[in-house]
Amino acid sequence: MTILVKFFGDLRYQIKDHEAEGMLPLNIKLESDGIETISDILERFSIEKETTGHIFVNASYAGFKKKVKDGDRVGIFPRSNMSLLYKWYFTREEE
Repeated sequence: MTILVKFFGDLRYQIKDHEAEGMLPLNIKLESDGIETISDILERFSIEKETTGHIFVNASYAGFKKKVKDGDRVGIFPRSNMSLLYKWYFTREEE
């Protein structure tokens, strides 16, 4: 199972063994062995939940408990320099 994970902003520089280029997001095709939720992805890359601002799965605003599956596209934005107003206008999908 493969999941495309895109890290934006400062999170791009926290991923070991990968280099961010310019201002583009860092794209990683992740084999999902043992990955069931967004929290599992964050743990795989040693990213603390508190450093994330917004998460999207297939263009839908998502939370840490959101389940992921083969072919999903996940975008993870940092809290520090890319916060958005989504939490006030959209419901976060957890399941």
